[in-house]
Amino acid sequence: MFFPCNDPQFVGFILDLSQLRCYNPRLGNAKELKHMIPRYSRPEMSDIWSEESKFQIWFEIEAHACDAQAKLGIIPAEAAAAVWERGAFDIDRINEIERETKHDVIAFLTNLAEYVGDEARFVHQGMTSSDVLDTTTAVQMTRAADLLIEGVDRLLAAIKKRAFEYKRTPTIGRSHGIHAEPVTFGLKLATYYAEFSRCRSRLEAARSEIATCAISGAVGTFAHIDPSVEAHVADKMGLIVEPVSTQVIPRDRHAMYFAILGVVASSIERLATEVRHMQRTEVREAEEFFSAGQKGSSAMPHKRNPVLTENLTGIARIVRAAVTPALENVALWHERDISHSSVERVFGPDATIGLDFALHRMAGVMENLLVYPENMQANLDQLGGLVHSQQVLLALTQKGVSREDSYKFVQRNAMDVWREGGSYLDKLKADTDVAQYLSNDELEALFDLEQHFRHVDTIFDRVFGK
Repeated sequence: MFFPCNDPQFVGFILDLSQLRCYNPRLGNAKELKHMIPRYSRPEMSDIWSEESKFQIWFEIEAHACDAQAKLGIIPAEAAAAVWERGAFDIDRINEIERETKHDVIAFLTNLAEYVGDEARFVHQGMTSSDVLDTTTAVQMTRAADLLIEGVDRLLAAIKKRAFEYKRTPTIGRSHGIHAEPVTFGLKLATYYAEFSRCRSRLEAARSEIATCAISGAVGTFAHIDPSVEAHVADKMGLIVEPVSTQVIPRDRHAMYFAILGVVASSIERLATEVRHMQRTEVREAEEFFSAGQKGSSAMPHKRNPVLTENLTGIARIVRAAVTPALENVALWHERDISHSSVERVFGPDATIGLDFALHRMAGVMENLLVYPENMQANLDQLGGLVHSQQVLLALTQKGVSREDSYKFVQRNAMDVWREGGSYLDKLKADTDVAQYLSNDELEALFDLEQHFRHVDTIFDRVFGK
């Protein structure tokens, strides 16, 4: 049973882990056991990595393989039918058998045979454990990628809506954390839309990279199983065949998958960091939604903290933590070893569940982001017009002043404003060197914000299409 949490943005769940452990794949009568802590999990993604889901996929792989073997005349057709008709498994019983056998696939097959009966001797004909394990991992990671793409789509929709809402809202662009030149808040958001569009394409590539099936037997030679069995299982499980497997699916595929997850997590962190900066008291250009009854601090009742985006920064670290071990998994001994297995059993669930949660939390943040255009304008005006310095520099060079002298005239007045405050425009008007070349009317025109926003439509057309 699921209980929604009181997070205003989204989305965590508290789970009742009462267990119903005997599972019949024909009845679907199981409670789900979650891998990740509920605080950072969505049930849709957690379900993919549950024990019940894993064993159900194992069962389907074995049953589909039996169908293909029966079609070839390798096993009786009635044996294949019996697997589908009587096949079931009990997770507690599998665990009990594994404690003795120290082998999870053998434990599963032993338990399956207890339900199927004598015909179970035809199950797993010519197959090796990796055929089941690697193909299952491919199915899980493919399904996970589908959910991650859905999460990116939700985030893209939220960013696009807010970008158009604030398409021409002036704000200050910053480099090195220091005021640079004016931009619009919509343009800021457009950069993230473009980035997450690339993330979507990368996730599609990750899905394609990982969606392969290997049913090739010991050391991958098909010595005891026909390649058509692999093709049949691949088709039924929504995969393509692995062109050549060495008893395992090559781990460069997994490395690429996790590397892409790491890139997406870093993009989430970049947007989260921007929100965190904007919410700082000294900036306060935007902030996370603060719901009625929400508390920011146990000690200071006035606090409104960027807890959601700070949390996203932390989750990004978790997802990226999978990348280096996945790269190190590529170099296995000869045709196979199991040094990769423990890594994938941890990071397969952790990285995908964490990223899935992060995408939906980030989407919630953007959907409900509180934006303060008046504060953006106040910050933009804070330095008395210094943000227009490049306009003046370029105008002087157009009037015949050398770049070196132009820079000197513009900078010395700018440094006076940094030290003393006041109006940059007034100081420039009073500078005799500048006045030789630029009239007051010309200077005032250079301080028009619209100079900076002339090509907003062009950029939006590039990002969002016309």
